[in-house]
Amino acid sequence: MADLYAEFVEALKKRYGTYNEETHKFESSSNTVIARELGYSDAQFSRLINGSATEGEYQRANKNLARIIKLDSLKAELAAQKKQSNGASKKLWVIATLVLTALCLFLAYLHFSTPGVEKEPVASTYTERDATIRWAFETGYVKPYVSLDDLPDDCNYPCYKYQGKWLLNNSYKLPFFREQNGYHYVATEVTMYARCMSEASDSGNTFEGYEYQKHEIWYDKRELPVDSFLDEDGQVNEDYKELDFSQDDNFVLVASVHTFFRNEFEVNGATISRSGKVIGRDLEMVPDAELSDHFSDDTQLARVKNNINRIATNRLEDFSKPVACDQASAPDADFNLIADGDIMSFSCRLTTSRLSLDYTKNYVLEDQYIKNSCRMVGED
Repeated sequence: MADLYAEFVEALKKRYGTYNEETHKFESSSNTVIARELGYSDAQFSRLINGSATEGEYQRANKNLARIIKLDSLKAELAAQKKQSNGASKKLWVIATLVLTALCLFLAYLHFSTPGVEKEPVASTYTERDATIRWAFETGYVKPYVSLDDLPDDCNYPCYKYQGKWLLNNSYKLPFFREQNGYHYVATEVTMYARCMSEASDSGNTFEGYEYQKHEIWYDKRELPVDSFLDEDGQVNEDYKELDFSQDDNFVLVASVHTFFRNEFEVNGATISRSGKVIGRDLEMVPDAELSDHFSDDTQLARVKNNINRIATNRLEDFSKPVACDQASAPDADFNLIADGDIMSFSCRLTTSRLSLDYTKNYVLEDQYIKNSCRMVGED
């Protein structure tokens, strides 16, 4: 315990400077400010800084701080790179990617470091979960995209027309298959930025997509079994697909799930293959004050919240596995004609507790980076 506490204090010193061992305070910031920056409540941080926390709390806190200090280092390196010329843009992109990954891993660690145990509410400093992805692709000095000038003379570089911002074109939902019935997963929002992977291949057939996803977890008060929502082939039926949970009093929104996902796409003539996996995830519970009106007593509410914790630490692992999707048809056989409004449609499968369910994920091109078609050298 003494070593863990000493490690905790030393890490804080690296970030906040001079420390008074008698008062357990830092000169640069108050303990309240530090607690908020690290995502702790005042009570949690007080236990940690005064040496009265548990061994597990110190282990998790030290891992938290290691990630934060690493993220600080990445941000500092990126700030230094801002002063360099455009020739360093590829290195800037690599650093920006590291910042994105580190941030999302940190968010996921904060929320899933204590499986099965309900943690005290934390004050999140991230009011917009997709802000970091937007910063990496929409800032003026990070240049992730391949430009027209970078294309080969013959313009045979399919990925260039896929670059830009894509959105989810259709919401979809799936029931959780687990020991207790009544829980459903709804995809409500996706923002994906796609860029050519020129550093990985000269063919122009591969592009990657950095994707923010927002899903919702809904609870069915009737706790109907999963089979109630499946057809004879074991797939979700049409009535379930058309069901609007928000308009049905049997369903209660209990949590939102924020996910950072990295895709890889490969263009093979008229088809596109997709692979990828989760980088980080953040679970946000609906406040008790909003949930209490939907439950008969505190015991029922506590049971549902406990089940959500179990889903977060177990069943959501299934959503972190590499995605399994069939090939999609390219929006246009001639990649030069792809434009805003075009759709990539993937038929995918999700398996939870050995139950496989199909769903369709459609991306619509919202803001294409290169809107003009490439012109071959010598072409009028």
